[in-house]
Amino acid sequence: MSAATAPDVTAFFEERTSSVQYIAADPATGKCALIDPVLDFDEKSGAIGTGSADALLHFVEREGLAIEWILDTHPHADHLSAASYLKHRTGAPTAIGEKVVEVQRLWKDIYNWPDFPADGSQWDRLFAEGDTFSIGTIPARILFSPGHTLASITYVIGDAAFVHDTLFMPDGGTARADFPGGDAKRLWRSIQEILALPDKTRIFTGHDYQPGGREPRWESTVAEQRARNIHISRCDTEEAFVKMREARDRTLPMPKLILHALQVNINGGRLPEPEANGRRYLKFPLGTFEDASWD
Repeated sequence: MSAATAPDVTAFFEERTSSVQYIAADPATGKCALIDPVLDFDEKSGAIGTGSADALLHFVEREGLAIEWILDTHPHADHLSAASYLKHRTGAPTAIGEKVVEVQRLWKDIYNWPDFPADGSQWDRLFAEGDTFSIGTIPARILFSPGHTLASITYVIGDAAFVHDTLFMPDGGTARADFPGGDAKRLWRSIQEILALPDKTRIFTGHDYQPGGREPRWESTVAEQRARNIHISRCDTEEAFVKMREARDRTLPMPKLILHALQVNINGGRLPEPEANGRRYLKFPLGTFEDASWD
């Protein structure tokens, strides 16, 4: 991969949800994409903030960049997406994988929203497997990477692959596959497709939970993941991986924001409309995950 197809990648670690936002920029043109931006939310007070997303805008302004895309890898279950806020601020188009419509159909029933438009119209573009686009002069393409969710995709931008929850850092392993629509077999196959990219491909993850209390990290390579990922290196077959993943998932509590976040994120990051008193309200369906671990 030549320097001409290597984006400059800047990461912004959001401590509250251990999320990583990215700016991928073409050094030749100054065009860039914002990837998996975070809308700050405190579930205890109900407060919404834009500090994390504004940090992206401040960087873009300081570096003289131009935003071409606002990209989400999937509808997140652990933080609110800032895609709608950033589109309002910049006018840049938003995008996500086309299978988001399947996630919308699933969750509109969970939230009892019969009139919710589960057609993906909340984004400007829905990417399909194999679709191509560009960031400035850098070519980009889409890998469909389901397993963690029905709609997860990987953005391969030049020599960089943004995989979000599919893989963590090698000492963190792989994503859970027990959310509605998740599937450990599909996750294994998605990971194998990612690991078939060239060895030097840079892998950028969407979370880092800092195993052992180390400092946050988010960048590795295909070669490092293949050799050292604590789940992949120990599971040399799909059967072994699925057995490990499903056993581990049974012990995990649900993310604390899943029921808060999905109603916003399946709507392109839009908050609920204000009610008659001017306040916005989230809907919280009780009993959705009755069998999930509490701890």
